[in-house]
Amino acid sequence: MEQIAVEKNSDLVRIYDNDTEAWKVVKRDKGFSKQLVTIEEMLSKFGLLKNEIKVYLYLARAGEKKAGEIAEAISLHRTETYRILRDLEKKGIIFSIFEKPLKFTAVPLDKAIDLLVDVQKVRIRLLEKEKTSLVNLWLSIPQPKIEKAKRELFQMLEGEQQVILKAEELLEKTEREFQIFAPNKYLSQLFYSDFTDRLKSKLNKLEITLLTENSPKSLYFMEQMNWPKENCQTVDASKHPDLPCFMISDQKELLIAFHDSDVANETGDKKKFRTVALWTNYTAFINTLQMLFYKLLVS
Repeated sequence: MEQIAVEKNSDLVRIYDNDTEAWKVVKRDKGFSKQLVTIEEMLSKFGLLKNEIKVYLYLARAGEKKAGEIAEAISLHRTETYRILRDLEKKGIIFSIFEKPLKFTAVPLDKAIDLLVDVQKVRIRLLEKEKTSLVNLWLSIPQPKIEKAKRELFQMLEGEQQVILKAEELLEKTEREFQIFAPNKYLSQLFYSDFTDRLKSKLNKLEITLLTENSPKSLYFMEQMNWPKENCQTVDASKHPDLPCFMISDQKELLIAFHDSDVANETGDKKKFRTVALWTNYTAFINTLQMLFYKLLVS
């Protein structure tokens, strides 16, 4: 808590890590290399190719430039540079300047991101419109008669976004009781994904119990969430440092999340992980985690 308190807000940046698929807060780099790498990774999520990102970022930083100057600066063939410039112009994030020789200029990054996000939203709306016709078409096909019987199922998920979506689905289906154990590294993921906000909004409808580690990091996030004390308890997990995060819905469904093996990045100087999870309605498994939850609760 003390370390967090002394950091200036201007020295901290909240970024999304593509490798871990999680939000994190990092200190600003006095140079530009790390920031630019992070920006490149984030822009790739909007469908821009590697060289398109290089061309855009160079223009955004350098101002008006001719195609030959861009090609030379980022070591691209001039023909390839012209093609990329036209593609970026079609996407609306760069402009041509009417003068000889022809120059190009970039839309500011915040505006460019808005444009790229709007494109994704349009695609989603089109897919949503197609849903009804697709379902109707499927239902028009004669369906075989299948006996509906309860089955004990499981589902494997990979990536924080998929895990959070499943957690939100589980929360929405809950009718009575929702229990969650989130060690600090998982609590930070839930906080930055806004899942804790959704969880808090259900407090007046569900019996929710949140357990987390008794650590400065967990206490910091609990303070940020302004979570009611009667619905939360910190536990000593020092004897079990590798416990996963798990959620139990109405004692009927379980979602258990954990970080897979750390792997070194390309430079070999930093460890990365991905979030994976298992969902199941397998009664024996749920009962086992339920017992662990109560054991942590009273410890």
